[in-house]
Amino acid sequence: MPTDSLPKHRAFVQFWFARIASGFGFQMLSVAVAWQIYAITGRALDLGLIGLVQFFPSVLLALPAGHVADQFERRRVVLLGQVVEWCAIALLALLSFTHRIHELGILALVFVIGTAKAFESPSMSSLLPALVPPAILPRAVAVSGSAFQMAMVLGPAVGGLLYVAGPGVVYATAAGLYLVAATLMALLRYEQAPPKREPASLKSLFAGVHFIRERKDVLGVISLDLFAVLFGGATALLPIFARDILHTGPWGLGLLRAAPAVGALLMSFWLARHDLTRRVGMIMFGSVAGFGVATLVFALSSWMWLSLVALFAGGAFDMVSMVIRGSMVQLDTPDAMRGRVNAVNSIFVNTSNQLGEFESGLVAAWLGAVGAAVVGGVGTLVVVGLWMGMFPGLRRRQKLHLEAAAIEAAEETTAETL
Repeated sequence: MPTDSLPKHRAFVQFWFARIASGFGFQMLSVAVAWQIYAITGRALDLGLIGLVQFFPSVLLALPAGHVADQFERRRVVLLGQVVEWCAIALLALLSFTHRIHELGILALVFVIGTAKAFESPSMSSLLPALVPPAILPRAVAVSGSAFQMAMVLGPAVGGLLYVAGPGVVYATAAGLYLVAATLMALLRYEQAPPKREPASLKSLFAGVHFIRERKDVLGVISLDLFAVLFGGATALLPIFARDILHTGPWGLGLLRAAPAVGALLMSFWLARHDLTRRVGMIMFGSVAGFGVATLVFALSSWMWLSLVALFAGGAFDMVSMVIRGSMVQLDTPDAMRGRVNAVNSIFVNTSNQLGEFESGLVAAWLGAVGAAVVGGVGTLVVVGLWMGMFPGLRRRQKLHLEAAAIEAAEETTAETL
């Protein structure tokens, strides 16, 4: 390993631990908020409001957040977001310990957290390429993904165990983890060219949209993610499959929910040690198709072990696709545009997750849970076939890294956009 790359690797390790800490804290927070609101009101509708007050800022503020990420030092934007989140979580802990908590107060503080995360997310995503050399960015994306998956697997379990001692204990622990994340972020050191300041305008806010429209490969991978998740949202139906089809209880539902994250986590470990150097376009399409097939197997399975294997495989396939898509978007986008492009990407991701769950529930109401999952799996395979035809350059793409001529063309597109 070259000596001059060591500082960047140390910075990435620090960044990774910050992601671990904030990810665990957020997953624990999510469990506590849901349990506490349901305990206070007893209304299922209020559980939906938790997602709603997070969804609106994540979508409505995405473009301004992308503009901020490209105009200011990204580390400071992330740090400010985490400090605001820490304050809101600490207030949740204080109100819970003093028994002054109520539903509207919880939802208001969750809205504050969602708003802070909306600004934090594009800057956090755009930080990663500055911390490692471009040659190992795909591995860094995989390792960063492992932090998210570990938080997904273990965070809710730890939060649930701590909730036995009361919601205030969960909030206090989550606040402590956010304090660790913010401290690591405050101490993070890396090299970044000074951002070019420009006034906010419609042209600047929508520059990411224009760039994606001009870059066919970036448009292809982002839109593929949108439609694949839209049709592959069978996880929203897991409670129905657990009770009515697999005839298991809450423990079985927990296993079903954990299986995709475990598959993704183990695959992220493998990808962190192996480079994707050939035919990355076809590997990506094959991984999304594998996800579709895994969804079909899960839909038609009546055996618990087979359903777990299918969900595990789906999570592993999705991780391969996610690493390739994430690396392509980062490597194909000049640094001056990364915040706005990542902001548009976050809109696609948030929208597809929410609409995917809605689509699954709507189709399940018409065709049943099995029919909805089958439609999702077949729809994913159809999307793969259509996108392979619509984006031939993406299908023929051999490497994650752009050639010099392509980089120059991307920078010219950026200059014209700005």
